[in-house]
Amino acid sequence: MNSKHIRTAGILLHLTSLSSDYGIGDLGKQAYRMADWIASTGVGLWQVLPLGPTGFGNSPYAPRSTFAGNELLISVEQLVYEGLLSSKDLEQHPVFSRDHVDFDTVQTWKLPLLKKAAKTFLFVKQHQKEAFETFCKQQEFWLEEYAAFMVIYEKFGDARWFSHWPEDLAKRNEKALGAFKAEHGEEIAVWKVLQFFFEMQFNAFKHYVNAKNLKLVGDAPIFVAADSSDTWSNLHLFKTDAKGRFSAVSGVPPDIFSATGQLWGNPVYDWNVLKQDGYAWWIKRLQRLFAMTDILRIDHFRGFDAYYEIPAGDTTAERGKWVEAGGKDFFRAVHDHFGEVPIIAEDLGLMTPSVEALRDTNGFAGMKIFQFGFGMDRAGKPNYYDDFLVHNWAENFVAYTGTHDNNTTLGWFSSLDEQTKHMVLSYLNCSKDEVVWSMIRQLMLSHARTAIIPMQDLLEKDAQARFNYPSSCNDRNWSWRVLQEECTQEVAQKLAHLVMLSARTGKLAEDA
Repeated sequence: MNSKHIRTAGILLHLTSLSSDYGIGDLGKQAYRMADWIASTGVGLWQVLPLGPTGFGNSPYAPRSTFAGNELLISVEQLVYEGLLSSKDLEQHPVFSRDHVDFDTVQTWKLPLLKKAAKTFLFVKQHQKEAFETFCKQQEFWLEEYAAFMVIYEKFGDARWFSHWPEDLAKRNEKALGAFKAEHGEEIAVWKVLQFFFEMQFNAFKHYVNAKNLKLVGDAPIFVAADSSDTWSNLHLFKTDAKGRFSAVSGVPPDIFSATGQLWGNPVYDWNVLKQDGYAWWIKRLQRLFAMTDILRIDHFRGFDAYYEIPAGDTTAERGKWVEAGGKDFFRAVHDHFGEVPIIAEDLGLMTPSVEALRDTNGFAGMKIFQFGFGMDRAGKPNYYDDFLVHNWAENFVAYTGTHDNNTTLGWFSSLDEQTKHMVLSYLNCSKDEVVWSMIRQLMLSHARTAIIPMQDLLEKDAQARFNYPSSCNDRNWSWRVLQEECTQEVAQKLAHLVMLSARTGKLAEDA
């Protein structure tokens, strides 16, 4: 029987990791140069992490808003070009590291400049006024409350609205909140303009990326941060007690890796309330995300089938329980609104037949992580894990050497004991010096419909380039940056050869 399928490949590289002169990757010229370089490899996908404004810990997976864009991604050079800043404004900047982001230093230097540009936009230039007003109207569902949230957060020096704000503002007393907005109207307008800047620059960037025959793969954490405008302005959507405090938080149960489980701390949804209004908040969220990206990876997908709920206030995850989320009904509503949706289901961890059925009946691709194919068994001996070895992968999966939460492949291999290293080398049939590209090659030649390679692995980076250490407050989390000169023609051609060899050109192919 003949069937048509598309084999694709991509590169995983977050926008903050781009090269720039101002301490953090942004939507300026280096983003366009990177699009050119990625396109030269022949792949068709550029995957990024969540794009929201980050809070404490700088994690893209705990943004201040799931609708807003990260203001630190705004290109100040573009604002100079538009006459909203002067070139002198950019001259006296700190000495930034080229290979990692110092978020505190970047924030301290850059945010005042962005606000200066916003005030010039509002009170001096007043160009694109009609476009700004249209943007505000189109995004009114979230924009006004996000801007107000950020002003209150700055005023009281803490985004934990549920514990550190005055009660009348925390509980959104209509009179108090209205008075605050009236008194701080200019500051609220500035934050709206910053989102407009992000929107204009991101739309131009995405248009360029798509014109290079690349699709953007976005990312959405299933849960939102407790200290976010999402919870503050939509508290009724989350489980709370009689006093309006979060009554339950998310995590995962104890297992062989952790005797007390993982306590994530995100508030959990009240799916019964969500269902009553046709999942309107989630529909609007997805609408926003699909407007910004072409394909969406949903983190912790199994939470749509059932999530692990832990009583608020517990210090471990030991007393939690699994609660059904009603994913079948939710995705029925999603399909009714959007039709077919391009979603990648992050289906790692504890999977059940019902989670797999939810993924498969909706036609969503799952994930495979090559590094997970090798490890230790309960007895502490090296062991193969068949589900994550390339020869066992089915077609409807997106395969990675590792993700943002894993060590780089070189760092991972270097950390293994000698027995496990030998097992890896035997499977790959290569020498120690060839491990990274041997894994990339086998992954590209696998049956998985999509193969995505982290930039760190393409550049054969060691553990110093690891992007995240889960469940830690490591100062280097999320901070790695690529140097423009590292993205050579030689590396691009090496990957381009594998794209052609593995037929991952993104074109329709006949499968006899």
